[in-house]
Amino acid sequence: MPDDLARSEIVGVGERFRKSHRVSGSLVGIDNLHLSLCPMGKPERLRQSLEGALLAAAGEVRAMGFVAILDSAMRFSAKDGQFPFVLCADTATTESALQLRKAIAAAQARVGLQVSGVSSFLPHVTLLHGHAVDSIEESIASIHWHVREFVLIRSFFGQSKYEVIGRWPLALKPELEVQDLLAEMASMPELPDLPDEE
Repeated sequence: MPDDLARSEIVGVGERFRKSHRVSGSLVGIDNLHLSLCPMGKPERLRQSLEGALLAAAGEVRAMGFVAILDSAMRFSAKDGQFPFVLCADTATTESALQLRKAIAAAQARVGLQVSGVSSFLPHVTLLHGHAVDSIEESIASIHWHVREFVLIRSFFGQSKYEVIGRWPLALKPELEVQDLLAEMASMPELPDLPDEE
């Protein structure tokens, strides 16, 4: 989920596009904005409840955090009569998000949930769903945030409403160790004095 600054920037872009393109529809609330990663898999050989399986799978995921960057806006094809208006991720974000998507899908498979089409993926943040959104595809000023966790979200069909079920941290990239050469030299044992040369 985007941080506060990114959320406000996303909403600002959405407002500009709504006015300039006369886009109307059902808005996604600012607290529900999220980068879509991986759907729930199709149940196969489940040994526990569906929600229990999803929670167990999420707990097994091991992946690195990354910086998410949104750099374009577009209208997706109609789904159930709705045209989602979305902000899409750049190439580097797509690669990082795909690695996380694969890790989530693999974890789901281990608990009996099969995700199809794992590699066909365009990470995006949905801003609204409308009935008559014109075809749009434009670049935007980049919006970015540090992705430090992923969340399990319950979506309420046709309501643009979401509920966070759980949160799991992502690994941080190890920071390069900065060496203090002066401190290192001060801690070295003293060298014996050399005889004076004549």
